[in-house]
Formats: sequence, structure tokens, C-alpha cells
Amino acid sequence: MTWLWGIPLLAGGVGTLNFFIRRGLAAPRIVEMERPEGLPWLEVKVPTANDKNLYGWFIPAGARRPALVVMHGWGGNAGMMLPLAAPLHAAGYSLLLVDARCHGQSDDDSFASLPRFAEDIEAALVWLAGRPEVDPLALGVIGHSVGAGAALLAASRQPSIRAVVSLAAFAHPAAMMRRWLAGMHIPFWPLGAYILAYVQRVIGHRFDDIAPCATIARIGCPTLIVHGLADDTVPVAESRQIYAARTSDAVELLLVPGSHDDYGDLVAQVGLLSSFLDRAFR
Repeated sequence: MTWLWGIPLLAGGVGTLNFFIRRGLAAPRIVEMERPEGLPWLEVKVPTANDKNLYGWFIPAGARRPALVVMHGWGGNAGMMLPLAAPLHAAGYSLLLVDARCHGQSDDDSFASLPRFAEDIEAALVWLAGRPEVDPLALGVIGHSVGAGAALLAASRQPSIRAVVSLAAFAHPAAMMRRWLAGMHIPFWPLGAYILAYVQRVIGHRFDDIAPCATIARIGCPTLIVHGLADDTVPVAESRQIYAARTSDAVELLLVPGSHDDYGDLVAQVGLLSSFLDRAFR
């Protein structure tokens, strides 16, 4: 649906326009209906920033095992990441699948953003490190789309993270938003440019600072960038752009069949993922 952006401007000025921007960009909340059936899961609450709590599932794999935080993408939830749970658990990894704030069954907050996804990942890592079943020196993150960008941001500032798997990350938030603007038939100048500037002001971060093509250069741990060759939401060229900006030989690029929301058909090739993680935690 094409938005009639001129109406807010005429009716109430900038304040009304800002309201419409925030409403239009708000993540849809989809509550998961499925559960990690067949796995030894626990329903948990994880404290995060702003005195909020995250809903999640903890799936221990045994005593003092390496553990992974698994983070969904924009408008997603933990249930959407369940296809990865059974094979990763069988490979010996404890898992914590969480809903980001404003998603699934987690608490609301004033807004959701890539940096807030990263804060939630960091909170989940702290929670995992306190579990007796987990080796606190063997923690990693798997993220999808915005969750992948957040995983890279978290790893760029948390040296305790031992491994990152990025599934279908975009290279730069501005490029992603410009695609959204085009899809909504919103001209970039002057309205689109204003939206991008407003969003950066609200989230408190410059896109250039949190973009995966920037944070990858600040990551030293083993990192696997996975992208589906048929992804029509985030072009596969963006994975190559992230990979080209690496500064560490520990960064790998894996291009596989599949689209954006099936995580590049990685479930069918989970052996490659397990192999990467085994090397990272060796």
C-alpha cells in the first residue's frame, strides 16, 4: 500500500510525520505457536536493557558444553529459528533461542532496532554464562537478517564471543531502508532522506557505525557469513560486500542455495555449520 505522506505534513506537521514514520517502521509482533518438541527445553526469562525481559527457550546439551544464542530477524520470533535447533543440539551445542524486545513473547519497549537486538544478544550471553550446564568460555551467536547484523555488532564489542554465524545479513542499514522506501513508493528526496535521518536520531546510532560492512572489520573471532543465492530480500552481493570489508582471516563466506527466509537452505547443510563451529571452539 502506498502511504499518503503529504497528509501527515498538512494535518500536523513534523510531529505527526514522525508518528507515522515510527508506526510504519514498527516490527510486527508474531507470537510463536510451536515449541522445541523432542528436545530437553526450558521456558526462560532473560533480563535485558531498560529493565525488560526476553522470552526464550534454553536447550541444554550436557555439562559444560559450548552454547549459542540464536536470534531471529525483524518481525520474527524464536519459533522461526527452530529448524536449526535439533541438528545443532545433536551436534553437542546448548542453545538459547530468544525473542528480541517488541517481538514474540518478550517485553515491549519504546522501539526495536538493530542496536537493541545486539543489547538483547549480549544480555542472553550473560544469562548463558551463568548457567552451570554451559562453558562460559565457549559462547557464540547465530543471527538471521537484522539478528545477524546485531550478532556482528555484538561481536565487534564483546571479545568473549568465540564464534558468529551471520545468516542473510544486509551490508548497510541505509541500503536496506532505501529498498523499503522504493517498495513503498516513497521518494528518497526529501522525504526518504528525512526518514533515514530521523531513524538514526531515534535509535541513537549512525548507520555507518552499526553497519555489518563496518562492524566486520572490528571482529577477531571466527565468523561465518552465510547467504542464499536466491535471496531477493537482501541481494547476495551484500554478503560479498561484508566479506570484502573483513580484517581477519577467521572470517569465512558460505554461499548456498535458498532464499532469505529459509536461511539459505542451511538446515539441509547443517554439517557445514557444525564443522565451522567445531573449528571455532576447538
